[in-house]
Order: sequence, then C-alpha cells, then structure tokens
Amino acid sequence: MITTLLEGNRRFVAETFEKEKELFVELTRGQKPTVLWIGCSDSRVPVNTITQTKAGEVFVHRNVGNIVAANDWNLSAVLEFSINHLKIPDIVICGHYGCGGIQALDEENSDDKYIPIWLINAYKAKERVDEKLRALHIDIPHEQRMKLIVEENVRLQLEHLREYPFVRRAVEEGKLTLNGWVYDMGNGEIRIVATESAPRIGKGTCSIKIK
Repeated sequence: MITTLLEGNRRFVAETFEKEKELFVELTRGQKPTVLWIGCSDSRVPVNTITQTKAGEVFVHRNVGNIVAANDWNLSAVLEFSINHLKIPDIVICGHYGCGGIQALDEENSDDKYIPIWLINAYKAKERVDEKLRALHIDIPHEQRMKLIVEENVRLQLEHLREYPFVRRAVEEGKLTLNGWVYDMGNGEIRIVATESAPRIGKGTCSIKIK
C-alpha cells in the first residue's frame, strides 16, 4: 500500500498538479479556506471527495467519532487558528452512519484502553436517544437506533463546540455559523441535522424522528 501511495503521488504530480499548477502555486502563498470541517477519521468519508472541493477550500480536523472535547488541545488549536487567524465563517461537524466509534458506545467489555476514554465525550448522545425511546415506549431495530445516536452525537458535539468562549462569541457576533451534518455512505448524500447561528438554540434537546 505504501508503494501505491507513492505511485499515486507521482500520477498526481504528472496529471492533476500540472493541469492545475496555477492553483497550487497560489496556495504556496497562503490559504483562505471558508469552512472548518470536523469529521470522523473513518477512511470511507474522504472530505474533498464527498463534497467535491479543491485543495485550499476546506480546513480539516478529523478524529474518531467527530468529537469536540474540551481537553483536546489539538482541536483547540485548530479552532483558535481557524477563527482568530483564518476568519473562517462556517464550521461543519459531520458524522456518518455506520460509524465504528458510535457503535463502540454499546461495547461494555473491551480490551481497549484509550478508545473508551475518548468516547466518554459522545456517551451522552447514546443516553439521550435511549431515554427518549424509553419515554416513547418505542422499540426500533438496532441499525435505526445507531443512526439516531449518530445524529444526536452531531448535536451534542455542536454543544461542546459552543463551550469554547471564542467560538460562542463569534457566533453571537454573527461572524460564525455552526453546521451539523450526517453523511450516508449508502447513497453518498449529506443531510443537515442542525444549524446554529445567533441567537442560540436550546441546549440538551434530543429530536427523534422515526422513519
């Protein structure tokens, strides 16, 4: 696979880079992305491919479960750079159906050490969905429940995002919009789960639509 990657780079240089050389030369002078994408590390969700965007258009941060954690200094630096320096007007948190991180929320016995600690930041999404289903006395298939948790996790991470004072301030000043999306690997489509701009929407709600 390493050889394949290097061969792919050679094709990129010979074909794409040469064809769009003006764009890539311009990018050496600086970047002006208009979207910060916070997505899952899953190899099946390639940002530029599913959004058909070019180099320089999207600033990207990815991790297991598209999580926004207050103690993630990597993400904190990405947010600070995106808002204070790049002046990015839109942040997208994009989850996806079939997410292994979300599925792992149901695993009680695991030999993993770090994954469960990381997923604590998404556990409330599972609790909200299960509490709502119990309150409605609804029994749904496992796959459908997982989809609901994926969607709720996007909403939860939007809440976490607003806990950053400079993010909240940018939203309240009308300089930043927060977008929650979910990508469906089955049909290639992105659906909008939530959009937040001033004034702030309610926190801690779980919206469940049974299809």
